[in-house]
Amino acid sequence: MTETALTRLVGVRHPIVQTGMGWVAGPRLVSATANAGALGILASATMTPDRLRAAIREVRSRTDAPFGVNLRADASDAGDRVRIMIEEGVRVASFALAPSPGLIAELKEAGVVVIPSVGARRHAEKVAAWGADAVIVQGGEGGGHTGEVATTVLLPQVVDAVRIPVVAAGGFFDGRGLVAALAYGAAGVAMGTRFLLTSDSTVPDAVKARYLAATVKDVTVTTAVDGLPHRMLRTDLVNSLENCGRTRTLMRAVRHAAGFRRLSGLTWRQMVRDGLALKHGKELSWSQVLLAANTPMLLKSAMVDGRSDLGVMASGQVAGVIEDLPSCAELVNRIMAEAAEIVGALSAGGASMRA
Repeated sequence: MTETALTRLVGVRHPIVQTGMGWVAGPRLVSATANAGALGILASATMTPDRLRAAIREVRSRTDAPFGVNLRADASDAGDRVRIMIEEGVRVASFALAPSPGLIAELKEAGVVVIPSVGARRHAEKVAAWGADAVIVQGGEGGGHTGEVATTVLLPQVVDAVRIPVVAAGGFFDGRGLVAALAYGAAGVAMGTRFLLTSDSTVPDAVKARYLAATVKDVTVTTAVDGLPHRMLRTDLVNSLENCGRTRTLMRAVRHAAGFRRLSGLTWRQMVRDGLALKHGKELSWSQVLLAANTPMLLKSAMVDGRSDLGVMASGQVAGVIEDLPSCAELVNRIMAEAAEIVGALSAGGASMRA
C-alpha cells in the first residue's frame, strides 16, 4: 500500500507529507523527514531570498531524497523565490494560497511539481484547472489558518471534484488516519503538528511540553491574532489578545510589522504590496491587514525563542492526542507499520466473511 499517486508524482517512498510550518520546518526537520521516506516541505515565508537559497543547499547536503519548498503566492518577491527553487533543483513547490496560472506554468516548465494547499472544493477546482499537479486539502481540524469544514466532509468533496492527486490534511497523526484518507480516495496525508512534535523538530523543549500537555479542548480557533480564523493552543496570551482594545492591538501590530520587515528583508513598499495582495478577494479592513504582521512574529516568539508566554502556538486538534516525541524516522515507520497491519486485518476479515 506504500505506492500511491503521490509517491509516484514526487518520488518518495511513503505517502506522507510534512507541511511547511513557519519557523518550524527548517533544514533539520525537512531533511529528517526526507530521509525517513516522506516528503518534507521547507517553510520559506520567514526567510530572506539569500537565506532560502542557503536553507535549500543545507537540506541538499543532508539528504539525497526529494523535498519541497513552501511559498507565499501573493508575496511581492514570489517570482524571485521561484527562480531560486528552479536554480537549486527543488522537486516540489508548495503554496498556502493559490499561485497564479503564470507561476504554475513557469514551475512546471522547469520540471517542478506544483502542490497548492486549499480549504474549499472550489479552490481545488480552480488550481486544478490552472495546471496544479496535486492539491493538499486541509479540513478545519488543521492548525494555523483554517476553515470550518471538517476533513471528513471536505476531503470526499474534493476527491470527487478533481482528477489530480489529493493529499488530506487536518486531523492526521497515525496509521489509522492514513488508511482512512486512502479509503476516502486521497493519495496520502499531510501533517504539521505531528511533525512539530518530533525529536528532529527544532522547537524548544519547553514549548513542545506545552503541546504534549494540551487536551483537545485546549486547542481553539481565534481571530484575535490577525483577524482571520487561526487554530492554536489556548493560552493566557491568546486570552489577553482577545480582550485587548483596538488601539493597543494595532500598536502591537505596527511593532511586529517593523520586526518582521527586518527579519524577512522586505521593504515597506513590498510589505504594502503584500498587504494589498492579502486584501484581494477577501473582505479585510486595513486594520486586519496590519494585524497579519502579528502572526510571524508571535509564532517566532514561541517556536524559536521558546517564549510560550509571549508567543502563539499554532496547533491542529491532534495535539490533544499526541503523547510522545519520536524521531521522524520512527514516526514514519510506525505510521506505515500501523497502516499495513490495519489493511492486513481488514483483508483477513473480508476473507473470513466470504468463507
